[in-house]
Amino acid sequence: MKPRLSTEEYAAGIASGDRVVLAKAISLAESNLPEDQKQTAELLAQLKPKTTTIRIGITGVPGVGKSTFIEAFGKHITSLNKKIAILTIDPSSQLTKGSILGDKTRMDELSKNPLAFIRPSASGNTLGGTTGRTRECILLCEAAGYEVIIVETVGVGQSETGVKSLVDFFLLLMLAGAGDELQGIKKGIMEMADAIVITKADGDNVKRAKEAQADYQHALNLFAENTSGWKSKVLTSSALENKGMKEVWEVILDFKDHVTLSGYFELQRKEQRTTAFRESFDQLMKNELNRFTEIQKKSATLEQEVADQKISAHEAAGQLLELYYRTIKKT
Repeated sequence: MKPRLSTEEYAAGIASGDRVVLAKAISLAESNLPEDQKQTAELLAQLKPKTTTIRIGITGVPGVGKSTFIEAFGKHITSLNKKIAILTIDPSSQLTKGSILGDKTRMDELSKNPLAFIRPSASGNTLGGTTGRTRECILLCEAAGYEVIIVETVGVGQSETGVKSLVDFFLLLMLAGAGDELQGIKKGIMEMADAIVITKADGDNVKRAKEAQADYQHALNLFAENTSGWKSKVLTSSALENKGMKEVWEVILDFKDHVTLSGYFELQRKEQRTTAFRESFDQLMKNELNRFTEIQKKSATLEQEVADQKISAHEAAGQLLELYYRTIKKT
């Protein structure tokens, strides 16, 4: 068994841009073992926070070509001599809890680029299209010197809005020519999009893509103004013909300039840090409850009683909390 890296070794490796150490640090952060979570917290406390990066969330329905678009977009970013980290989220089976983690194989060219780092992760039981550790993974990648961080979500629909609390720019990929475009619009996710890109705008699909672009832009104009003051844009792209990537990047840069000047960029980052604190505290409290065997057994009993309608969910939660108070008084 290989010796465990110390927190100092992790920090030094990440600061030097060591991709192997970065990958190990992400595995550490994704672990549910208490000792790993403690070391992750120590590591993040040692790393210097970065505010010059841009975090981009990318989502879209299955079949929209997220991986293909991201590879083409990533190649454009690296052509500008910028380092890009791509965190891809694959759905986990609710039966086996397993995940294919195949996104890296779909970005074969980009995965070989020394300026790119691609890390697939399983979503587990986390909703929102991300994992429970995506936030930590972003911070680790930034500390390793990656200037552009992309979070590719699971791509399952409305729950994708959870990624908004992790990124600066939210990009929604849509298809044209798949029926009535406006029929498929989900207002919640549309309102959060800072830009929409109509993918696969090539060959016979160019005309339909242009029509969809106009339809979506019109729909966006009907929504209330974004809290950032930014007016969302709709673009078209073709990963096959490598078109539209430069324009998408320019829109992202325009967005960052706009929100930095208005102060919204830092305000959003502050809100995200607050959200991180709340989520971390909630997770620690869950871990604290699971520390006691008596509470675990009681929880299983109460779950069954709630399922059998012998007790209400609210009453069961209250009983478990009371048991926790009694338990810690004994310790």
